[in-house]
Amino acid sequence: MPSLADTQRVLRWAVVTGDASDVAPLLVGGRDAEKRFAIHHRNYESSLVTALLGKFPATAWLIGTRFITEAAQRFVYEHPPEAPCIAEYGERFPQFLSICPSADRAPYVRDFAELEWRIGQVSVAVDRQPLLPDCFSTIDGQGLIDARLTLQEGVRYIQASWPIDDLMKLYLTDAAPDRLTFEPAAVWIEIRGARGEFEINRLDADSFRFREAILDGQSVGDAAQCALDLNEDFDPGRALVRLAADGLVIAATSSI
Repeated sequence: MPSLADTQRVLRWAVVTGDASDVAPLLVGGRDAEKRFAIHHRNYESSLVTALLGKFPATAWLIGTRFITEAAQRFVYEHPPEAPCIAEYGERFPQFLSICPSADRAPYVRDFAELEWRIGQVSVAVDRQPLLPDCFSTIDGQGLIDARLTLQEGVRYIQASWPIDDLMKLYLTDAAPDRLTFEPAAVWIEIRGARGEFEINRLDADSFRFREAILDGQSVGDAAQCALDLNEDFDPGRALVRLAADGLVIAATSSI
């Protein structure tokens, strides 16, 4: 008698791959049990492919429904869900798209799909009451350097080597020009959203690095140093006040 864990593993493999040969001895009742079991495999594939396509409509617009559907069908086979929440499924899909056959025709597809994934994340967030810029006046110099800030849940940062935000805006406005010249260009993007809405903003490289480091949990001092490494004229004080003025800081803690 196989253990429960072994039975679950065999069933999972059969549902994902459609190969019911190992699970056949466990199927009882009726005729053509393996054919009946195949229904579960088709439902598995159909539901996950539908979920992926629903999360990447802009990417489908960019590369074509046929291309993304075939990629999604392979993805659900090679990368089955690892968590019970389907809302979290698809994080690795942008990278997977970039290695699919013919993806070299659109070298920006990974960055674009990554942008769309992050838009989906921030648009379901809920904003919290932000701190006012003058909140930092109560923290002494060293305490401020060592402080760690908590940002709004609905904020993400992405650096790309193509102006993918321009493509996304074309999709969102349904205003594609007759001819588009699309050339590589480094962009640093901040995506902010909440309650079904979002906005996409470009930053300069040093401001991006500062904000990204803050979001990653680095101290204000360490985040400032990251930005100063890129631009010696970076003003940490001004960047900190601007971060709060944009309503992104919801908490500040210091070890001092």
